[in-house]
Amino acid sequence: MSDPALDLLRRIFGHPAFRGEQAQIVEHVTGGGDALVLMPTGGGKSLCYQLPALLRDGCGLVVSPLIALMQDQVEALRQLGVRAAYLNSTLDAATAADVEHQLLAGELDLLYVAPERLLTGRFLSLLERARIGLFAIDEAHCVSQWGHDFRPEYRQLTVLHERWPDIPRIALTATADAPTRREIAERLALEDARQFVSSFDRPNLRYRVVHKDGAGVRQLLDFLAGHRGESGIVYAFSRKRVESVAEQLQAAGIKALPYHAGMDAQVRAGNQRRFLQEDGVVMVATIAFGMGIDKPDVRFVAHVDLPKSIEGYYQETGRAGRDGEPAELWLSYGLGDMVNLRTMIQQGEAGEERKRLELGKLDALLGYCESTQCRRQALLGWFGEPHPGACGNCDNCLEPPSSWDGTQAARKALSCVYRTGQRFGAGHVIDVLRGADTEKVRQWGHERVSTFAIGNDLDERQWRGVFRQLVAVGLLEADVEHHGALRLTAASGPVLRGERELRFRHEAPKPARGRKARGATTVQMIELDVDSQLRFDALRHWRATTAREQNVPAYVIFHDSTLRAIAEAAPDDLDELGRIPGIGASKLDRYGEAVLQHLFDSAP
Repeated sequence: MSDPALDLLRRIFGHPAFRGEQAQIVEHVTGGGDALVLMPTGGGKSLCYQLPALLRDGCGLVVSPLIALMQDQVEALRQLGVRAAYLNSTLDAATAADVEHQLLAGELDLLYVAPERLLTGRFLSLLERARIGLFAIDEAHCVSQWGHDFRPEYRQLTVLHERWPDIPRIALTATADAPTRREIAERLALEDARQFVSSFDRPNLRYRVVHKDGAGVRQLLDFLAGHRGESGIVYAFSRKRVESVAEQLQAAGIKALPYHAGMDAQVRAGNQRRFLQEDGVVMVATIAFGMGIDKPDVRFVAHVDLPKSIEGYYQETGRAGRDGEPAELWLSYGLGDMVNLRTMIQQGEAGEERKRLELGKLDALLGYCESTQCRRQALLGWFGEPHPGACGNCDNCLEPPSSWDGTQAARKALSCVYRTGQRFGAGHVIDVLRGADTEKVRQWGHERVSTFAIGNDLDERQWRGVFRQLVAVGLLEADVEHHGALRLTAASGPVLRGERELRFRHEAPKPARGRKARGATTVQMIELDVDSQLRFDALRHWRATTAREQNVPAYVIFHDSTLRAIAEAAPDDLDELGRIPGIGASKLDRYGEAVLQHLFDSAP
């Protein structure tokens, strides 16, 4: 007997089989059960509610937090022949009224709506008159006040359960630690829902962390040299930093665009549109960019400044390699990042409980950065998922770091912070330790303190590594009252008294300017042979032209992985083309002849 869900998966979406727990989730929700789904980006979350919506009687209503996200998903569904629509502020009154008419007439399979619109009395009244098959709550972590994308409207979505208790609900997210997961279930009244927790591991992603040298832009350029012509995202701490980094990348000949909340809305939207529709664009952005990005062929995500938490880092890096192809994640951070973020948290207006939570999350991220263990093991451990380590696809596995006994260096550093009054940053304390003859040292009389010149055994770079790691392990902290000056914590006492030993990572040698650091090889996809590459290039050019004509992102036509499979298989007819994963019946009918023609034209 045929499986209706599998038949739809193959016929509409062009996938030969389900992945992971997709089949069980689809069966559970189609049968009327509630579900809470945690699945990594690129794991196929959308299918978990799209297929049940097609299999159940009525329209699937999808709560989505961002306009860009819902518009891209609707366009992708329409390309597949699915009757999908959205209601948001971009529609004029006549178009919105037409969508509402389609809903009431039973002419929609899926309708995407923002939580703000859903919660209006008018829209809830509209739903009373429509036939709804299921409710899907996407990006469900937005319900958590402790999360990184809190949306207060999500707290009110329990109204769906209260007014329509018999309609199944499915909440989905790619990022939630155990406390956030519990809060999602509680806030959305999904305590009795079946939970499906997939592995958070993304084997196709390579993790790399480097210690920042100065502003870190030169290191970023060295990293980007291995990703020429590829699409990627560079995250920076502030709006000013975004503008500066984007300008420097442009000056280096990189097609880089800025994106932050302070820009003109039209310019910002235009930059996002170019990133989605063009190949090889690098978006330099604050965290304001990304949650609504469904672009599958992002080949790298770089953080030129330290993020605020492991959850934020995981979600931001999760935007790379959604197509399952290799992608690279690069993070640079330094002592200044750590001090700035701690100061920002401590000076913020949040309550003390919130500040303690945010400082704890920052400490966990610092621990990840300084760890000598497998990055994947450390990252997944935060989400409660065990990993044996030795992943073979992170810097610590590819180039295992060495460590050294830093106990004496730590005692010198802590003593110097104390002797200079606990009112200076690392730069000045290092000058004192190394016996530097600077105006500031003379001004404060620090050439006379007992710790002056006791640290000549280490150079400035090595001392900065010591101070960075002392802050990371909680022996030093930034003093908000004195502009981020370093001061001792209670935990420093045992080290100063010789009761605790410390081991530090060796600082990697500074690479020669213009040359890539040791081990900074990029992740390479399996290379196509010459003829296949010609076909692939021809298909990408056709796809880009087609996407521009339709004013849609190129990936809603076909993913790179699908074009690559077509180029390798070189099908001769529609039957052969239709057997390639990613090509459903609608796309075969819509684009099949054009694809075959371009294969024929590109034949050697």
